[in-house]
Amino acid sequence: MNENERGVFKLNGITGMLIATVLLLTILVVLTVNAIKVQQNESVNFYKINQDLNGLTSGSVFSDKKQNTPEEQNKNYMLAK
Repeated sequence: MNENERGVFKLNGITGMLIATVLLLTILVVLTVNAIKVQQNESVNFYKINQDLNGLTSGSVFSDKKQNTPEEQNKNYMLAK
């Protein structure tokens, strides 16, 4: 291949490293900002757990307590809002 010919996607050395670094940092910033927004929106939408210990099971098949169905387990969690 001729040294004077350059392809569109041939980014070597410092240029390629800088583009990759900027791209990764941009992705990191976008995901962090979205995570903060979700946390702020859901911080007022929390659950209050029913303190009836007989209603809660570990979900383990080795537990000696009867395993609750998902509908029964949902009764133990109420939106506090």
